[in-house]
Amino acid sequence: MYALQLPQNPNFVPYTYYEGLFLPHEVSQIVSYWKSDERREATLSGEKTQDETLRKSSVIFLPSGNEYNWIYEKLAMVAQQCNFQRFGFDLIGFAQELQLTEYAEGDFFEWHMDFGGGGISNRKLSLTVQLSDPEDYEGGSLQFMINDKIVDAPRTKGTIVVFPSFVMHRVTPITRGTRRSIVGWVSGVPYR
Repeated sequence: MYALQLPQNPNFVPYTYYEGLFLPHEVSQIVSYWKSDERREATLSGEKTQDETLRKSSVIFLPSGNEYNWIYEKLAMVAQQCNFQRFGFDLIGFAQELQLTEYAEGDFFEWHMDFGGGGISNRKLSLTVQLSDPEDYEGGSLQFMINDKIVDAPRTKGTIVVFPSFVMHRVTPITRGTRRSIVGWVSGVPYR
């Protein structure tokens, strides 16, 4: 096999973010969608059962095609723009419903990737939108493993963090308060 000269992507980053994507009144609207009676204990991607040694949080799902469409449209626009500027993946769209996620005291999500076998094998970009004020909780940092360094994502309310679904990340345990976010994944054709 010969060494090939392949095109490079000089703009690639392990994660990026856009502050103020959602304005305060939009964040309030999204938070109002949280309905305790629809709350489920979160499971690992593609799994039906919980594993509280790896993840402990609550979620509700925001289906497309109704009152939540404005969220999908805004996230899709940012994902397309970000993908064009930074990643260059073959994207199709949201193959899974958005999650409104809540981390209460003691909740966490250990190191993981959003990409894997089966139903999550087509995830390309992961999106997280910060819905809580940073002062409303302690702990709960979204962190990335970049080589041998752990990097914290910004916590500004209304900010979206976008990263390839194969990047290792976690949410550290909440020690006080509650953290809410939207989590979603943009899928595409399998890597080749």
